[in-house]
Amino acid sequence: MSSDERTRTTFARERWRAVCSGIIETAGNTFLLLIATRHFNAGPLAKSLVAAGGSVGLLLTPLVVNHVQRLGARPSAAAARALLIGAILLVVAALAPAAWGPLYAVACVIAMATPFSIIPLMTQIYQDNYPAAQRGRLFSLTVMLRIGSAILFAAVAGWWLDPVLPAFLPAPLRHALDFLPGMPGRDRALVLGFALTFAFAAWNLARIPSSPLPPAAGTHPLHAWRYVRSDRLFRQALIAWMLMGFANLAMLPLRVEYLGNPRYGLSKSAGEIALLTLIIPNVARLIISPVWGWLFDRMNFFALRVTLNLGFALGIFAFFTSSSPAGLVWGSIIYGISNAGGDVAWSLWVTKFAPSDRVADYMSVHTFLTGIRGVIAPFAAFQFIQHSAPSTLGWYAGGLILIASLILLPEIRSPRARPSP
Repeated sequence: MSSDERTRTTFARERWRAVCSGIIETAGNTFLLLIATRHFNAGPLAKSLVAAGGSVGLLLTPLVVNHVQRLGARPSAAAARALLIGAILLVVAALAPAAWGPLYAVACVIAMATPFSIIPLMTQIYQDNYPAAQRGRLFSLTVMLRIGSAILFAAVAGWWLDPVLPAFLPAPLRHALDFLPGMPGRDRALVLGFALTFAFAAWNLARIPSSPLPPAAGTHPLHAWRYVRSDRLFRQALIAWMLMGFANLAMLPLRVEYLGNPRYGLSKSAGEIALLTLIIPNVARLIISPVWGWLFDRMNFFALRVTLNLGFALGIFAFFTSSSPAGLVWGSIIYGISNAGGDVAWSLWVTKFAPSDRVADYMSVHTFLTGIRGVIAPFAAFQFIQHSAPSTLGWYAGGLILIASLILLPEIRSPRARPSP
């Protein structure tokens, strides 16, 4: 298969997988947790497990990459098998009796870990199959599909679980359409739908061409960490990313707390909170994503990263230091714009720095550290606001982002940060 054919085949399959990824995103962020609460009456521990699936998957990435290297398997085939495991576990979750809440929680957390655990394998595929000068653009187009499918599916699934039919429909038609409203059978059907989505994503992944990863560079499962020691630029980027990522992940869950808790004087309705934390940022993210993909291909990477950092800091300040509708809306828009760039930069940045055959290794270190801050940052944030206002934490977060940017400024001159020819 020629390089052009590999690119076309990969992009075609990735478009379908992106649609599936958007649906899967709603499962981890909302619906599996909602079902755990209302159908299984899950306690705090079980709900925490369900919500932690993505971070668990990120923490597993070094082990997954090491295992695939030792097997000599194709990354796309290994990733497809992982998603099939997720599909099977969601079938188990869907069939779990209402009294078996722990089984549902464990099945969900492992299932939702699988799509995150394969991220380094996918980054290696992008390195091998997408031309360097088009990698950001092609990836950003699939991100648009992922966001769009998440928005659409969230609306459809929300209606499916609690159907509210339009009042203008004739009464006989309303009665005919209003079947099984809010019954557990609908919950199970939705989880089975997620299982089918995992399986369809796996089917597309298995058809993406890929070459086996080179043998592991060491015998230890965490052998990829040697590159942190030997590659100074990689190490500097990871330090900056840890500071910036910790700040951003600490502030992200506080958006709902800041808007909804009467303690902070806003007391927004559920609809207003959804508008400011989901709808406005995702619309901005959807619209601007191709621009960031284009910039990733043509702009010095560290200059791009510093620009994104400033956008995140500005969004945090606008959102948490203002109680006016305009400030909250602008904060949501700026966050959505910055997050669109963050999607591309977070997923592809190692392709600019790692040796071409070690992209999965480099990415596994990055995703592992993301999993660590994904677990710690929200916990630390909620502990902090027990004694201080979210706006105070916003200033601290802005300070961390500024330090991260200052670390990267001298590296802008590095030849490895320049755009690909």
